Order: sequence, then C-alpha cells, then structure tokens
Amino acid sequence: MGRKQFTKTVEVAEELESQKCKVTISGKEYLYEKGTSYQEIAKDFQKEYKHQIALVMLDGHRLQELRKQVSGDCTLQFITTQDTAGYDTYRRSVCFLFIKAVHDVIGHECPQQVRVRIHFSLGAGFYCTVEGIDHVGMEFQWKVEERMYELVQQRLPITKELIHTEEAVELFHRYGMFDKERLFRYRRSSHVNLYAMNEFRDYYYGYMMPDTGDLKYFALYLYQGGIVLQMPLKDEPEKVPLFVPKDKLFRVLSESVRWGDQQGIDTVGALNDMITQDDMREIVLVQEAFQERKIGEIAKQIADRPGVKFVLIAGPSSSGKTTFSHRLSIQLRVNGLHPHPISGDNYFVDVYRFVMDIDEKDLHLQEAETDGYMFATLDEIKAFAAEGKFLHYDSIKKAFEM
Repeated sequence: MGRKQFTKTVEVAEELESQKCKVTISGKEYLYEKGTSYQEIAKDFQKEYKHQIALVMLDGHRLQELRKQVSGDCTLQFITTQDTAGYDTYRRSVCFLFIKAVHDVIGHECPQQVRVRIHFSLGAGFYCTVEGIDHVGMEFQWKVEERMYELVQQRLPITKELIHTEEAVELFHRYGMFDKERLFRYRRSSHVNLYAMNEFRDYYYGYMMPDTGDLKYFALYLYQGGIVLQMPLKDEPEKVPLFVPKDKLFRVLSESVRWGDQQGIDTVGALNDMITQDDMREIVLVQEAFQERKIGEIAKQIADRPGVKFVLIAGPSSSGKTTFSHRLSIQLRVNGLHPHPISGDNYFVDVYRFVMDIDEKDLHLQEAETDGYMFATLDEIKAFAAEGKFLHYDSIKKAFEM
C-alpha cells in the first residue's frame, strides 16, 4: 500500500470515527452513529426493563422524546411508563389515538359538524363525548375501539412539526376544533408545534410516544351518554382495570361542565374572549354567587340531618379547604346552627433533616413542574423567610435550626 493510499485510508477511518457518539447508559459507554434516534437506542435496552420505555432523560436534566436523535456525546436515562413523565406521555398519546380513531370512523368529509371532547378524569380513564352525531351507542363504540387497534397494528409514526400560527388557526377551523382555533388567536409566538398521525394533526402540551405501536393498553366503555377511555394505572402500566362507575363524582364533574357551557366559558379560548371583550368583574361575581348558592345547599342538607355532629372537608394542598369551612359556617348559621371550624392545616406536615454531601448533578428536576432551583445556606433561608418568600417557614424552622 502506498503512502498516499494509506493516508487516505486513515483519513476515512478518522472521519467515520468522528461520526460516532459516546452514549453513556447506566455507567457504561456505547458508540452510536450520530443521528441515531433515541427510539433505536431504547430498542437495544428494552429487554432490561419491565415496562415500556417512553422517554429519555438527556444528561440528567432534560426530558427528550424518543423520536429525537443523538447529536453528540451524552448520558441517557430511560423513562418508562411506570415513571410519572412516561405515564403521562402514554395517556396523552392514547387520547390522540382516540380522537384520530373517532374522526376515521365518522369520516373526514364533515369534520366541522363533529366535536370530540375529553372532559375530565374518571377513575383510571377520561370521560369523553362526541357531539354532532345522532347516537353514541355500542356499535359506535365497537367501531372506534376496532379502529384504535388497527392504528396500533399499523405502528403509525407520531410526528412533530413546526407550522405558522396562522396556518394552525386555519387548520383547526377546517377540523372543526373551534376551541383550539380561538385559543391560538391569542398566541404571541409566530409558530406552534403540532403532532401528526398520518393526515390528522392536533395540538398537545406535553410529550408523545414515538408511534402508535406502543399504545396497546386501553379499553372503551359506554357511560352516561358518552365514552370512558379507560387506561392502565401507573403502578401496573400493562394492565387495564375494569371501569367502575362513580356516579356521585360524575354528577359533580358533569355539573361543572354544564355550568361552563351555560356561561359560554367551556374552553380556555372562550375564557380569553370573555377577558378581552366582556366585564370580567361581573363574570367573577356570577361565579361567586353560584358557589355561594351551592354552599347554601350543602348547609341545608346538613341542617336537615340533626344527628350530624362532625363535617369533614378533604382536598389537596391549597385547594381552599379553610376558606370553604368559614363560608360553610356562615351558611350553617343562617340555618340556625352554631358551627365551630377547626383548622388542621399543619397536622399532616412531616419535615425531615438529612445531612449529606450533594452536588447539582444529583438533582433531577421535573421541568414541567419547576421554574428553577438554588442551593441555599441557613442564613439565606432565614432572609427569604424575613422577606415572605419562604412559605410556612415558621411551622418548619425547627428542622433548619437543630
């Protein structure tokens, strides 16, 4: 081999080597071609995971969809459907699959006359209605479910595309998705990301699975004039539980939907219209009056049961339990009772003090739920508390001052 030919061979080898990326997974390094999708890498490791890989964590702090590609040396951590982010991704993707299947069954000739609404969660699923058709019955349910399984078998890619906001508004108008059309009229950005499944496109805020082939676990149930899209629970992401009707919860949530429809505020876009075009103060007063009426009805039910001695109020943090208890007390007094509200705001708070070495690389943020973070000294924490920036500091300060 001559010197020139040898030099050229070395240059080609170096060029090929430069196209390789070092991908570190579970502490081990692997070489992959630049441009390899995370989905292809996930396939190499899926057998090591009990549950379906849905996303990857890039370099310990950034979630990425599997459709994205390796662009350089990196560290990857696989997120499965049993992890919160992966579980939410799976459910969001199944909702997209459901809407696509409904449009396929009905046909795309008259999309403006049909509206698919995913209203609220009910148990392990979502309660959905299809407006614009004569009857949502067993035959329709079977056709939609059968179409969903056909789409799963086809393993259709779920792609992401960036289009101009004005184009998105026109698209949603053609699809009859007037809620999204109204929403995007207020969008300041000139472009928007849409997800596509074949010719059907829609907007979702959050990550998606790479294709329909991974969306195997779901079931449809007819319920109260609509359809419950039942999905697995997070602890068992490959098992779809039977749907158990929750009539009382359904009545309350349905009443909320009807009230929004009656007030013309059934979507965020409609709310934006109200804010910009109407007297928002009057809208707030109407909502306050409605809530006061409902609290009055609850107080009347309690007063009609003279044997009731305790009324328990449950709800998540900052949901307004204390405020509600005081307003209920006023209505109970109107009914001739003498209530004694007992606040238990701090009884459930457990604060633990750990002493350990920690570095920023040990911190894994859920980007959808956090704006940022900082490591603070005790003096900095006290300063934040003095400025009113550290909520509930007084109730937990003993943990910092031990």
